[in-house]
Amino acid sequence: MAIVHATDQTFEKEILEGVVLVDFWAAWCGPCKMIAPVLEEVDAEIGHEVKIVKVDVDENQVTAAQYEIMSIPSLLLFVDGEVKAKTAGFMPKELLIEFISDNK
Repeated sequence: MAIVHATDQTFEKEILEGVVLVDFWAAWCGPCKMIAPVLEEVDAEIGHEVKIVKVDVDENQVTAAQYEIMSIPSLLLFVDGEVKAKTAGFMPKELLIEFISDNK
C-alpha cells in the first residue's frame, strides 16, 4: 500500500478504519528526513497490515494541534479511529515494526 499524505480536511477519513500509523513531520526537520525511508521500508514489508499516513505539521496545524503534537517526528498509532499509542523521534525499522505489532 502506498503512503498517504493527509490534510486537515482528509485526516479523519484516513484514520477511520483499520490500523493506521500517522507520521507528523515537517520538511525542515532532520529526524523526520531520517525516518522517511524507514517508513517506506515498513510500508513495503507490512503495508498490508498497517496504513501509513503522513501529516505535514506546517501545512496542517489544526490536526497537529488537535493531537497535541509538540515534537516531530511524532508517530501515532490509530486502530479504527482511536489513538492506541504515541511515540516521538527517530526509530529504526525493527523497533517501529515492534511498536506497531505491540499496539495494534
